[in-house]
Amino acid sequence: MKAKIDHSSVISNISFSKKKLRDKRTLSVNMKAFLVFIGMIFATSVIWETVVRMGFVSSLVPAPTQVIVSGYETLKDPFYNYGVNDVGIGLHLLSSLQRELTGFLLASLIAVPLGFLIGTSEVVSKAIDPIVQILRPVSPLAWLPIGLATLQDSESTAIFVILISSLWPILLNTIFGVRNISPIYLNVARTLETNRWMVIRYILLPASLPNIITGLRVSMGVAWLVIIAAEMLIGGRGIGYFVWNEWNNLNISNIIVCILVIGLVGIGLDRLLGILEKRFSYDG
Repeated sequence: MKAKIDHSSVISNISFSKKKLRDKRTLSVNMKAFLVFIGMIFATSVIWETVVRMGFVSSLVPAPTQVIVSGYETLKDPFYNYGVNDVGIGLHLLSSLQRELTGFLLASLIAVPLGFLIGTSEVVSKAIDPIVQILRPVSPLAWLPIGLATLQDSESTAIFVILISSLWPILLNTIFGVRNISPIYLNVARTLETNRWMVIRYILLPASLPNIITGLRVSMGVAWLVIIAAEMLIGGRGIGYFVWNEWNNLNISNIIVCILVIGLVGIGLDRLLGILEKRFSYDG
């Protein structure tokens, strides 16, 4: 008598084995990548230390060991406050993040509705597109004098510059998302005589959301880049001002520490929006 084979069990075991093998391969690749990364950091540090110690570069350039010491001194008490012009790097960082998020949110509130309007109306699109094409290539820092002359306040000017720089990626991605919605969905909505608000809420917004979030992610990176440069020029409290102040003091070690902090914060902001992007992606 032949034994009865449970095909579903066999398929399940094969799938489990494949998944286990795939996970093991991924872990192996990640471990190798991590080891290569550590090796690169170590090799770069050794070469850097050697070059500085042997005097092949300017005496202003610190060795990695000096940067580590400066990093410890700078980061051990990041939130000290001894006066208006003497505060820790943590308070500078919080000021920069506050400006960036304010400008970013204002840009989002303007760009998303405007993107829907341009994406759904050919007349509005033809009317506004020349303005977008003229203003979009302008460097955000070129708006600094306009902002200072108009607003008469460095804080508001910084937010204004962030707003301008964040606007375009969100706007263009929103327009792209709205225009690339399948006509089938819109035809069904017309057949059902759905009103405009319901079309936006139940068809346009969900379908274009992945593109909108991609625009938000790009804009967040641009905003973080621009706020650092803007703060170097307008002064006041902020991570950009901190870098410029350390340059005036010829403290290159602290500048390098600050660059690393800026990079890590930028990665953190990008990863947060990356998680959101994956959450609303149709592929993820």
